[in-house]
Amino acid sequence: MKQIALLYLFILAQSINPIFSQHKGNGNEIPVLKEISGFQEVKKIFPQAHELAQMNDVWHKIVDNQKQTLGYCISSKPYSEGIKGYHAATPVLIILDKEKTIKRVTLLSHYETQSYVEMLKQNNFFASWEGKTIKDAMNAKASPDSYSGATITAVSIRRNIDIILRKAYENRF
Repeated sequence: MKQIALLYLFILAQSINPIFSQHKGNGNEIPVLKEISGFQEVKKIFPQAHELAQMNDVWHKIVDNQKQTLGYCISSKPYSEGIKGYHAATPVLIILDKEKTIKRVTLLSHYETQSYVEMLKQNNFFASWEGKTIKDAMNAKASPDSYSGATITAVSIRRNIDIILRKAYENRF
């Protein structure tokens, strides 16, 4: 009888395990959504930003409350669904000044492991594209040292950056 009870507990434990593991990402961690507002990221660069005005399918104009252009931004979000990081999509926002020089590259809402994203920031992975024009940024490569230890996340972010830079260049104004 004791063996049957142990067998029953073993079968029960095995049947419950997939229920819990289906909510986990890769490895043993449970992915947590890190919500990031694109507009709040824009305001970090342009505090006087009042709104984003869509110019075409790719480009958005950043304007102040008097409709003066402060800069531009482009987002990979519409194109990022099939580009997975360690856990899920890794959409990026690229913020540019009026001369269309990249001021910041940042992740939008994502499920990536926050410590790995912080490692990328500390190692200047995102800064690899800052100060460049769209055309120059299309040829820029992040140093392997800037993403060692977070390779899956970095590769998916890089693919998002590549796709939005290409689309921005093709749809330039």
